[in-house]
This record gives sequence, structure tokens and C-alpha cells, in this order.
Amino acid sequence: MIKAVLFDLDGTLADTARDLGAALNRLLAEEGLPAQPFDAIRPIASHGARGLIRLGFGIDLGHPDFNTLRTRFLDHYEASFADQTCLFDGINELILQLAARDLRWGIVTNKPMRFTDRLVPALPFATPPAVVVSGDTVGVAKPDPKPMLHAAELIGADPSCCIYVGDAERDIQAGHAVGMKTVLANWGYISDLDTPHDWGADLAIDHPLQLLNYL
Repeated sequence: MIKAVLFDLDGTLADTARDLGAALNRLLAEEGLPAQPFDAIRPIASHGARGLIRLGFGIDLGHPDFNTLRTRFLDHYEASFADQTCLFDGINELILQLAARDLRWGIVTNKPMRFTDRLVPALPFATPPAVVVSGDTVGVAKPDPKPMLHAAELIGADPSCCIYVGDAERDIQAGHAVGMKTVLANWGYISDLDTPHDWGADLAIDHPLQLLNYL
């Protein structure tokens, strides 16, 4: 019996790509590099700072400049993390329906607490989440199962009685690792290079309200 629904944040509940992209492009401008178009930014926005630094600068972890660029990127993002961010269409309607069915909801995200703790209260959720677990809440991030287990414990539900909704492969992996039913949010940040049909989600939906048919 389902008792709670947990969600990823970026690309699932909230459209954060424009603020993330703006931070990247400000950093690129400082370095005298061309801006990245939104069409290139959106599909990899769920990969956070690492994915965006890779997009803009063509480098990854291990490169001597990576950590410095990542720090500067996060500083830019901190200055405007809620300027253009909004909830996806249908999210609040879904949250109200969950409440009507006496189901609790929460967030498990890889976004650091320095952003999550301020962004989540700033978003116009119809009802506040019962739990928010960030990427550094328990010292590790998805796909490690610890954030999922922590959220389930805080929300007072066995993982097998939870649904997890996300738009990235690591979301599906993390949900499966703890025995949650997994739902792929097709409206999220999925690139043409991703292979979501291979991720093994229990369900894929194109609009948040379609989840109600599964409950």
C-alpha cells in the first residue's frame, strides 16, 4: 500500500534550467567564452554543476581547473537561483490530490542544502513537503541509497510503501536500490543521448497528473 510519494527536484518538480544556465553563461562570459544556448543547457541541467561545467568548458572531474570553475559557478547560481525557476505544470494539482488521498510527499534531491533550504520554501507549493533531503544531507548523493532511506525514515513510511518520481537514471537506480516503485518524469531534463527505456522504471509518465492513475 502506497503511503508516500517522493520526488526529485530539478527537472521533476521545478524547472530550474534557466537559472542554472544563466549562472553558467555568466561564468563563460567572465572567461571570454561564448554563451551556451538554452536548448543545449536544458537536457543536462539535472546533472548539476558537473554537467554544466562539462558543457561549457569541456572538462570534467580530475581537470586542474574543475573545482575552481565549479565554485565560481555555484557562487553565480547562488546570486540568482530563484529568478526564473518555477514549478512544472500540474505539480500543484498533483500535490493537492495526494493530500486528498492522505498521502504524504517529500523531496530527495542532489542539490546542495545551501540552495535547497532556500529554494524549496520560495517555490509556491500547494502544501509544504513533509521531508526534504538534499545531496549533502547524509554525506552522499543519489544513486547511493542512503538519501532515499533517510527520507523514508523521516516521512515515517517503509521504502516499499513509497513511490519515487525522477527524471534521471540515478533517480531510478536509487529508488530501485531501496525497493521503492519508480516513476520516470518524461517532462524532465532527458537528453537525446540518454536511454530512458533502459533505466527500468516501473512507470513513465508525460504529465504529473498521470501519476494519479498509478496510485
